[in-house]
Amino acid sequence: MTPSRSEFIPVRGLQYHVRHWGDEGAPKLFMVHGWMDMSASFQFVVDCLRRDWHVIAPDWRGFGLTRNPGVDSYWFADYLGDLDALLDHYSPEQPVKLLGHSMGGNVVCLYAGVRPHRVARLINLEGFGLPATRPEQAPERYAKWMDELKSPPGMRGYATLEEVAARLQKTNPRLSDERAAFLASHWAERNAGGEWVILGDPAHKLSSPVLYRVEEVLACWQRISAPVLWVEAEETEAWRWMGPKEQARVEIDRRIAFIPQVKTASVPAAGHMLHHDQPERLAGLIEDFL
Repeated sequence: MTPSRSEFIPVRGLQYHVRHWGDEGAPKLFMVHGWMDMSASFQFVVDCLRRDWHVIAPDWRGFGLTRNPGVDSYWFADYLGDLDALLDHYSPEQPVKLLGHSMGGNVVCLYAGVRPHRVARLINLEGFGLPATRPEQAPERYAKWMDELKSPPGMRGYATLEEVAARLQKTNPRLSDERAAFLASHWAERNAGGEWVILGDPAHKLSSPVLYRVEEVLACWQRISAPVLWVEAEETEAWRWMGPKEQARVEIDRRIAFIPQVKTASVPAAGHMLHHDQPERLAGLIEDFL
């Protein structure tokens, strides 16, 4: 297993945890994780990379070892601001090679459209986006958010790390015992009561009061100047939030068409967590593209 090292740097008032693999003199490759995940999630892909890379992977605010910023709601624009600061820190002059999974895939695509000169190559893993919304949904969404603020969500505790690993395998039955145990050791920590609790701020579970305005998102995607590799898993169900499969496929393809230079790829025998299920195949796709 390729060893990683941790670093904490100040980012917009937070001590951000950043995980590094590889020699600092090697070409840089930035990887950003998805919702309720953490930087160590990319370990298996890093292990399968054939050439030397300096892989840099942060834990987003309120995930992993980047602690809760003390808010009761998270705003998507903050991820863009955090990423901008991270890239300024690690690659202030050079455009970067940037990869994102799921929520992280949405962040990197938006960022590459807003700051096209900062991205040299872009890889989106299963970053489909959210269902389109309509303005008339706003009153109910605001009301739902305010109602949830009155009963904040929590995180359940687990008696052992083995239980945490079993929880990961329940969500993704493809995970081997060895990989589940590794992820569990980074995904949870023991609290004062002796229980293991997932390293994710419960506030992430709150509904966003801001509607997902897909046409604004696509206006950003349309300004991406970097070549893009769009990767899906053949057995993913991440599209299910967009309705029936055929309807979802049409909408996903519509969104992809807004990206000026895009190549698509599919990973067989993999679900949404394709970097856990088929890391060797995925590493090959990544390096071939880069």
